[in-house]
Amino acid sequence: MPSVTPRPFYHQLSHNLLAIGLILTGFYLGQDIIVPFLMAGLLAVLLRPVEAWLIRRGVPKTVAISLALLLAIVLLAGLTMLLSMQIANFTDDWPKLKRNLNDFYRDTRRWVRREYNVSYRQQDQYLKKAQDQTMDTLQGPGSLDAITGPLGTLLILPIYIFLLLYYRTMLIQFTIRLFADQHTERVREVLREIRAVIQSYVVGLVAETACVAVLNSVGLLILGVQYAVLLGVIAAIMNLIPYIGGLVATALAVAVTFVNHPEPATLAGVVAVFLVVQFIDNNFLVPMIIGTKVRINALVSIVGVLLGGALAGVSGMFLSIPIIAILKVIFDRVEGLEPWGILLGDQTTEEDINKMLRLRRRKKKIPQ
Repeated sequence: MPSVTPRPFYHQLSHNLLAIGLILTGFYLGQDIIVPFLMAGLLAVLLRPVEAWLIRRGVPKTVAISLALLLAIVLLAGLTMLLSMQIANFTDDWPKLKRNLNDFYRDTRRWVRREYNVSYRQQDQYLKKAQDQTMDTLQGPGSLDAITGPLGTLLILPIYIFLLLYYRTMLIQFTIRLFADQHTERVREVLREIRAVIQSYVVGLVAETACVAVLNSVGLLILGVQYAVLLGVIAAIMNLIPYIGGLVATALAVAVTFVNHPEPATLAGVVAVFLVVQFIDNNFLVPMIIGTKVRINALVSIVGVLLGGALAGVSGMFLSIPIIAILKVIFDRVEGLEPWGILLGDQTTEEDINKMLRLRRRKKKIPQ
């Protein structure tokens, strides 16, 4: 057979960029449907081992899925109760916090008047204008969606998870049948690797979050910070958003601590605790718990998190890393997309590049 002329580089690149653009546009326009579905997919993969364990013990499939979902709901309810108890303690001290905030507000107004020569009347006008703008935003047409959106997602997630687990075999067969028969084994390999990546990431993320919450809480308790457990757990949950969540959590903890413990030594101690925990998390917990299956370089991670936030808010930030990890698995195994897999990874050495070049030379020598 005559050899097939490879497509020019600009031809392949234009098609790849067009596909990426269409996917991102579809994700942005359909985020209300796609984001809950992707979240349900991650949780379904996480609950799949529980379902399989129950089925191996003779439990019917429908009952096994229902019990796995019930277990997840009970664990989530327990975490919610823990946070609610801490928040209740926070509200009990609200009069004291209000007095401290009022004192801080008066000191700030005096400082602004002294340093910038802005009268109290002008400050009140600026605050009134900012308050009016905030109320206009909250009363806008999109504010109801911002409030009801998360509630609707929570209600529909269990349904998605149940159906994804129930029709799992059908969905796998559908994906395999989309490709020619000679690609069946490769498609199965890609699906197995994607499942392993998602399970490794989600299970590791839960364990990592628990460890970070304990370390944060212990560090703040040693410093004698009020609401240490609440701040530690909230910081650990916000740490689920890579890079950006840790910075926001640190700023929030410092702000809350300042109200009750304005001493510079205490504030510096809070920052030090979060920095040390971040160092332990990045250098020990993530490599040990999450493992080597999710290896995305820091540059792509940050860009992906920001892009996910721009497309779908906080949910997009959370989903960005597993989506990039799945894309890397696909890119590494699809001919012509290997360079994109190299771009996403973080362990490309000169030896890897030479190995890839030798493989490509061998492919060119094989007669078509």
